[in-house]
Amino acid sequence: MQRVETRAQPVSVATRRSRWLTGDRLTAVLMLLPSIVAIAVFVYGFIAWTGYVSLSAWTSLKTDYSYVGFGNYAAIFKEPRFWSNVRNLVVFTSIFLVACLVIGLGLALMVDARIRAEAFFRSVYIFPMALSFIVTGVAWRWIFTPGDADPTGLNLIFHNFGLDFLKGDWIADKRVLPGWYPDWSRARIGVPMALIPVIIAAVWQMSGFTMAMYLAGLRAIPEDVKEAARVDGCTEWQLFRNVTFPLLRPITLSAVIILGHISLKIFDLVVTMTGGGPGNLTEVPGLLMYALTFSQNNIAQGAAVATMMLLLISVLIVPYLIYNRRTELDS
Repeated sequence: MQRVETRAQPVSVATRRSRWLTGDRLTAVLMLLPSIVAIAVFVYGFIAWTGYVSLSAWTSLKTDYSYVGFGNYAAIFKEPRFWSNVRNLVVFTSIFLVACLVIGLGLALMVDARIRAEAFFRSVYIFPMALSFIVTGVAWRWIFTPGDADPTGLNLIFHNFGLDFLKGDWIADKRVLPGWYPDWSRARIGVPMALIPVIIAAVWQMSGFTMAMYLAGLRAIPEDVKEAARVDGCTEWQLFRNVTFPLLRPITLSAVIILGHISLKIFDLVVTMTGGGPGNLTEVPGLLMYALTFSQNNIAQGAAVATMMLLLISVLIVPYLIYNRRTELDS
């Protein structure tokens, strides 16, 4: 009997593409295509356009795309106002992150202890997250407005209880403590006292969200692991330090990324509470970008500030995305 050998015929690239774009895959591509186009145009396209404008000479209402290179960035770096914005952003982000993490973890531990009316307290703690920063800013501005002739807000409470020595200028405080001014610095080094009320308002709104993240992490830890540690003689503090807290590191990392990018692009809370004042003591890069672009019509420098804000956020977000990608591949 004669043996017949058959060989698989090579499949062309066009045939492979036609096979790939059939059935469910074609439907999936068509469903995702509008979102892909919208993101490409309205996110990455506008990011590229902003970067291009930041390299132009567009400094008035009249469009001018003449190339000036990094001249706008150099002009911004020479401004003491920009460096005071950077100082405010560093102070705000540092205190905001630490306070939210500590308070959020503390609230999560208390709720996780199976206290009575747990659902009620959980709802109370997370309720501020349902508000916008605009609403939060309006409410806390009334609380921290000192009042010139007649005290208001917190000062009014102190006055009614005979505690006038506790009254303060709050959002009108012009002090920067300790207020160092080294020769190499373009802004006073320290903590602007007017920024503290803004940080308190931001922590009030976001600590409940942090609590929810930590609570989900605590509830995900198997009870068998805790019981095994207790059997080995661990106290509750040792259990938390050596078992619970290390297992919460992914939650902490996620919380830092989310809170960090919120703080780096903070705008509406500062606008409603202080407007960047007194002076520029509470102004952040978001407000500077708005002022340059829409108040001074310096479109190019406003785009340069926006580009630097994007770079700051990317420094925080990109390593997190790489870490998540590696974690997914390892698992």
